Amino acid sequence: MNDNGSAETVRQRGLAKMAEVYGTEFQDYPGAHFAVTADHLFAEIWSRPGLTIRDRRLLLLGALTAQGAIDTAGIQIGAALRNGELTEEQLHEIAVFLCHYVGWPNGTKLDLLVGTIVAQQKKAARERSDRAEQ
Repeated sequence: MNDNGSAETVRQRGLAKMAEVYGTEFQDYPGAHFAVTADHLFAEIWSRPGLTIRDRRLLLLGALTAQGAIDTAGIQIGAALRNGELTEEQLHEIAVFLCHYVGWPNGTKLDLLVGTIVAQQKKAARERSDRAEQ
């Protein structure tokens, strides 16, 4: 087996892709669940050619909203904003669009969550700016 396929290299590729997708560093964790997440989902699936991270995120937002997994969608919203993949306006538009395909309640919950996360990120940015000025 070449070094590209070693377990350590696969894990490092997975952790690097997770950091790219979410805009924050990840540390290695023990356990089978994390192994499948890092080694398969991120090192293999999120790393496949053909779709951008933004494309995958859009698909995931639709799927999570359709399932009513709005809290999990919040992770994707935050990452999309941090990485500059989607604007606040685009995220609100996604919610309006999804209302018509996955149901008004789920789309509305997504829209409300977009507003909450945008407000949280703006507040955090102001606090960082205030600290930097001191």
